[in-house]
Amino acid sequence: MNNKSSYEYLLSDLSKLKGVGTKTSNLLKKKNVNNIFDLLWKLPKSYTDRSFSSKIKDLKIGEDQTVTVTPKKYYFPRIRNLPNRVICLDDTGEMECIFFNSYEGYIKKILPLNKEITISGKISFFRNKYQLTNPKYVSENSSLIKQKHNNYALTDGISDKIYNKILKQILNELPYLDEWHSNDVIKKFNYISWNNSIKELHKPENIGNFKKNFYQRLAFDEIFSTFLVNSEIRKKIKKVKKENKKINYKEQNKLIKKLEYLLTKDQKKALDQINYDLSSSTKMFRLLQGDVGSGKTIVSLISAFNVINSGFQVAIMAPTEILARQHFNFAKKLYPKEIKAELISGKSEFKNKKDILTRLSNQKVDIIFGTHAIFQKKVFFKKLGLIIIDEQHKFGVNQRKKLSDKGGNNCDVLLMTATPIPRTLTMTVYGDMDLSIIREKPKIRKDIQTYSKLNSKIDDVIKFIKNEIKLKNQIFWVCPLIEESKKIDHESAIDKFNYLKKIFPNRVSLLHGKTDIDDKEKILDNFLKNKFDILVSTTIIEVGIDFPNANVIIIENANKFGLSQLHQLRGRVGRGNKNATCILMFKSNLSENAKKRINILKNSNDGFYISEEDMKIRGFGDILGFKQSGVKNFKLADPIHNHDLFLLAEKEIKRIENSQEDIGKYKPLLKLYDRADIINDIA
Repeated sequence: MNNKSSYEYLLSDLSKLKGVGTKTSNLLKKKNVNNIFDLLWKLPKSYTDRSFSSKIKDLKIGEDQTVTVTPKKYYFPRIRNLPNRVICLDDTGEMECIFFNSYEGYIKKILPLNKEITISGKISFFRNKYQLTNPKYVSENSSLIKQKHNNYALTDGISDKIYNKILKQILNELPYLDEWHSNDVIKKFNYISWNNSIKELHKPENIGNFKKNFYQRLAFDEIFSTFLVNSEIRKKIKKVKKENKKINYKEQNKLIKKLEYLLTKDQKKALDQINYDLSSSTKMFRLLQGDVGSGKTIVSLISAFNVINSGFQVAIMAPTEILARQHFNFAKKLYPKEIKAELISGKSEFKNKKDILTRLSNQKVDIIFGTHAIFQKKVFFKKLGLIIIDEQHKFGVNQRKKLSDKGGNNCDVLLMTATPIPRTLTMTVYGDMDLSIIREKPKIRKDIQTYSKLNSKIDDVIKFIKNEIKLKNQIFWVCPLIEESKKIDHESAIDKFNYLKKIFPNRVSLLHGKTDIDDKEKILDNFLKNKFDILVSTTIIEVGIDFPNANVIIIENANKFGLSQLHQLRGRVGRGNKNATCILMFKSNLSENAKKRINILKNSNDGFYISEEDMKIRGFGDILGFKQSGVKNFKLADPIHNHDLFLLAEKEIKRIENSQEDIGKYKPLLKLYDRADIINDIA
């Protein structure tokens, strides 16, 4: 089998396997097993050791046991619903094999009289006799049974016996693939091949052996294939030649002087990196990552200003209308009057929207704000030079690539996210992009004081709120989604609203998942204008929106959240120049992990540190929206446990990029790990 036919066999349909008919194939597809390769990653969760054989007199009731016996007599009753029985002997005693719903012919075939047969299964005891009901493992060849049998988390209709048989067939026919890694890399895994690694992975004695070389090698393959695709996308984007933007630093500095605060070192560094990309002849594809309240928006608006001054148009997309409107209002206030800014929203009247789109296509609009609607087919730009997307951490690699292509050759792309994530995760999720990080927060931002309170102490919280309202501060009160039920989520927010409005009449409003979109905008706008003091909300309160007067957030059942989400919610306050407070409320009897989370949050305002700790506690796939990111497609690799492998993959990618190595030899790897659809023209 050559290399190509080897990996094509692995990617072939399950029907190629003996004993896999339409029924079994459909059952496996329900478990997301679509080809032979997928089957290799359904790993055993435990095993049953059937290698030790017992005598009948030594059998243990209620346990899986293996015994070699001689069938001596059949009992096939003619009365319906009575089981068929086979009396079996060895030199120490007698036992019965009991069969429900099995034909005489089948029983006589597997248990022929007066022949030594090895059987295995769970032992029971009835009427002074050992019994084995519907034995799964029966054979004249004892070596087929006397071994360790893997147990799997299976779908209904497929037994461990069938699954083991299918896996054994695949492992026996597993093709040898030419080694794709460099000698230096494979040396770190004691030169174990991909083929042998897979075989070791499925041995019962290796279940859970995450530190072994075979496991590490296969985890590295996953990480490396992802990094390789990211590298190829970066290379493709860098090959695109564009018209340089000419940065007018005099105008930029004039704009910065208008701000009421000084830019931080991190903001200045990020701005320098973006300006360098904008003024180069290669296309920018950059992520601006920063903690809550670190000042990413101002950096992006200064960058947009520089692009406009260079004769190009800019499009800024936000996930919600209210956030788009906030960016639009901020830009109008910040930019000189001659810069033409417009906002497209769902509420825009048809005539007004048509006028904006016409002016946009004639470059009579310099910068446009909106939601994803600004990238619809009917929206045309005359000279689009920069796309900025805010809060789009759920954009996958494919979506980002299409977005970059849409803008045309002269259009740079800047994505922003307020979700600090650990470096290993950033390398994986955003590895196709250049990265600017803002860790430092502006000096006007005060640390948020975080406290924890038992639910039973709610009177103390109410007293605290009354005092805050006297000081003209506003309050968020967040009710969580409990047990994945929107109904309960909805009702808990309503109950709290009804409770609070009795104490604070006409000073409380409510926002939840069932709130109409127009009402939601109106409620948030009224809160922004101080028309009420307390906003009771579910977790739908927007990331990124500034409510400068909201200085207190109360989060109920805080133990129901992960650290990263608590930190994001906490970031809704402390956006002005006053001290802010976060109160985490919880019921008694907290788990150790919940106590740990609450203490980490009380002791730190650093989102990057918090996300690292969150990942250690919860697992990487659970951090905010990253379940949708594709990272969870990793079958073995883990950004915490395999941190060293991520660094090794990064080092290897840099070596390949610097040496301009032809990546054709990695094609089987990319095919197998389903990464090649992004790079269609790899040799």
